Amino acid sequence: MDELRQSPAQIPHRLLKDARFLSAVQRRDFTTVFTTAHEAGISYNRIAEACGMKAERVSRVARGEATVTALDTVERVADGLRLPGALLGLAARPWEHSSLTRHPESDDGDDPMNRRQLLRGALAAGLTTAALTALANTRQSVDLALAANTDPADLADLEAAAETYGYGYHGQAPARVLADLAGEFAELRPYLDAPQPVVTRVRVCRTAGQMAGMIAIVLHDLGARTEARKWFSTASRAAQESGDRQLHAWVLAREAMVPLNYGAPQAAAQLAEQARQAAGNQPTAAATLAAAVAARAYALSHQAEQARQALTAADQLMGRLDAAAQADTWLTHGEQKHHVHLSHAYTALGDTRHARQSQQRALELSAPTSTMTRSLLTVDTATCLHHDGDTEQACRRTTAVLDSLPTAYRTGLVHQRAEDLYRSIPARHHLEPAMVELRDALAA
Repeated sequence: MDELRQSPAQIPHRLLKDARFLSAVQRRDFTTVFTTAHEAGISYNRIAEACGMKAERVSRVARGEATVTALDTVERVADGLRLPGALLGLAARPWEHSSLTRHPESDDGDDPMNRRQLLRGALAAGLTTAALTALANTRQSVDLALAANTDPADLADLEAAAETYGYGYHGQAPARVLADLAGEFAELRPYLDAPQPVVTRVRVCRTAGQMAGMIAIVLHDLGARTEARKWFSTASRAAQESGDRQLHAWVLAREAMVPLNYGAPQAAAQLAEQARQAAGNQPTAAATLAAAVAARAYALSHQAEQARQALTAADQLMGRLDAAAQADTWLTHGEQKHHVHLSHAYTALGDTRHARQSQQRALELSAPTSTMTRSLLTVDTATCLHHDGDTEQACRRTTAVLDSLPTAYRTGLVHQRAEDLYRSIPARHHLEPAMVELRDALAA
């Protein structure tokens, strides 16, 4: 069959940005792959020649009457159509090391300014399918470069950018921060493509892990939890390649907050424990964060003893952190952030006295522009009111929070926390005016 194979029938570059096509490649759905390539102008005969297959078989696969399962055939298809090996679960193909799937027609799209403008435009309308596809393409492009195991060039500017983004929203709308972060992240690709010393590769992977983790945080805050988990996966991969155990622990602890905040506390506890193991026993920001997240997960799972043990560990670690580790950034663990975690854990345990102490301290340390943090703390306070028997006031305070939120914050984490409170209130209260108002605010 090899004698049938000629030069590659390279698919158009735009298809590697098409979510439907990428999904088909990853599933090894060659019926869709072949028909899409055919629709793009590549004849079935040309596909057959490039992939070392008989034209009749290619046609049958395209009609869904046959499948491609043999590994050597999958590899020939990857080489013939120039499909990156990582998309098919293969090692990087030999031709990737020289070309890394760069196409002449992609020059404009690879321009950093154009790429950032495209991301901003897509995200301006919210987390639409087009916006999520643009983000997925950005993430996958760096995933491919990580898989290729090449080395980066100097990263001083991007390392500084990662540090800057670590200081959070600072009053900016999450979608704007997301667009800017994704634009910076996409600029890592050329650095990953260029051969460099191992020490520089470590730097770019660490920066990629930090940026991907922060993109996941914003997606999580906006309620796109499935996409957030994918970005955390990329962050974890980059962190592991960098060899930075604390960064990997930070990624795992942050990832644990996705199931934690969206109804799967046991899964969150497992991830948090993995983070604690990765961080070790030294007083680091990642170790402290992991213990605090574990405490919240155990509290929500009604495992009070484990929750209190984790709270004790988190407090002990917090007391031993140095000044740098206590900076107020996404990548560290400051006092304000610590009390935000404690507020939620104590609230979930029904320990309203300690919860209120943490809420008050966290609010004192929160900047006026910290819209999301202050809103979450207010919902925690309202939940404490419910625990103490004042359900009506709890509903009214939560409704006021939802009504006062800017449009950019009306979905996602704050909404989910308010919905958790609503669901915890017994059905006998559901026709009371305050409950009706809360239900309508959630529906809006």
